[in-house]
Amino acid sequence: MLLLIAFLPNPAFAYIGPGAGLGAIAVTFALIFGLALLIVGLVWYPLKRRLKRMKKGTEIGDEKTGS
Repeated sequence: MLLLIAFLPNPAFAYIGPGAGLGAIAVTFALIFGLALLIVGLVWYPLKRRLKRMKKGTEIGDEKTGS
């Protein structure tokens, strides 16, 4: 019963002005955009390189070094 009372919402009686509201929206969009770029950078580009190499017929370990 005590746990149920602890999670019941209470009114805050607070006002978020336009500056703070727009700032919160901007931060939310930036966070979503940053996470999308992270996924693209960590997943899509290495996958794209691998598919390109497989299409050319060379595997990742078959590259010759110029020594």
